Amino acid sequence: MSAGIGQQHSGQGVRQAGTRLLSVEGLHAHYGKSHILHGVDFHVEQGEVVSLLGRNGAGRSTTLKAIMGLVPPSAGRIRLRGRDLAGAAPYAICRSGIAFVPEEREVFANLSVDENLRMGEQRAQQGAPKWTVEQMFDYFPRLKERRNTKAGSLSGGEQQMLTMCRSLLGNPLLILIDEPTEGLAPKIVQVVGEAIADIHRRGVSVVLVEQKLAIALKVSNRVCVMGHGRIVYEGTPAQLTANTQLMKDWLAV
Repeated sequence: MSAGIGQQHSGQGVRQAGTRLLSVEGLHAHYGKSHILHGVDFHVEQGEVVSLLGRNGAGRSTTLKAIMGLVPPSAGRIRLRGRDLAGAAPYAICRSGIAFVPEEREVFANLSVDENLRMGEQRAQQGAPKWTVEQMFDYFPRLKERRNTKAGSLSGGEQQMLTMCRSLLGNPLLILIDEPTEGLAPKIVQVVGEAIADIHRRGVSVVLVEQKLAIALKVSNRVCVMGHGRIVYEGTPAQLTANTQLMKDWLAV
C-alpha cells in the first residue's frame, strides 16, 4: 500500500504525534473455548476519537469489554498513561479513569433518572474534565424533564442518553462507547453524534464502536478496522474512504 493511504496493520501500531493515553498491545481474549481476540494492537492519544470499525463478529465489542475488564484478557497489555491495567477488576479500571457505555445500556431500572446519574459520580483523575448533572441536562433536555422518572420506564433512546451521562459523571480521561446509535430514531442518532463530538471537544478521549459508518467517520480522528479478532488497518477517515478495496474487503456487507 502506498504511503499516505493509511497502513495495513501487521501487529505494530501507527504512532501519532501527541501524548499516549491508552496502549493496547497483543491483546487476546476468549469466551469459554472460543478464541475471539487474536493479538489486538492499537493506541489512543490524549484528546483523540478512535473508532473501531468492522463487520459483526470482528471483535470490536469484545475489545472494549477486555479493556474494561469485563472479559478477562488471556494475554497482552492494556496501559492507561503507562499503568498496566490488564487483569484488573472493572471497578479498579473505572477508578483509574476509563468509563464504559455498553451497547445494552444497563440502567438501574428501579432508580430515577436523577438517582442513576448520581450513581455515576466519582472523583476526577488529574487532567480529566469535570462534569456536572446540569451539564448532562444541557446535552439532553429530555432527561431533565424526566429526572424523577424510573429509568426502566424510559425509551431506548432516553436510556442511551442516560447511560452516556452517567458514565461522563465519573469524570473519565477516556470513554469507551459501544454502538450508541443502535436501534435509535434518526433524530436521536443525530443528537447522540453531536454529544460525542462535544465530549471530545471538551477534552475526553473516546474509543467508539459504531456500525453507522457515516457517524464514525465524521467524529473520528483515526479509525482502526478489525477483522478476525485483530486490527487489519488504521488511518484517518479520509485515508480509509479513499481505499475502496479495503472498504470492500473488510466493511462492505
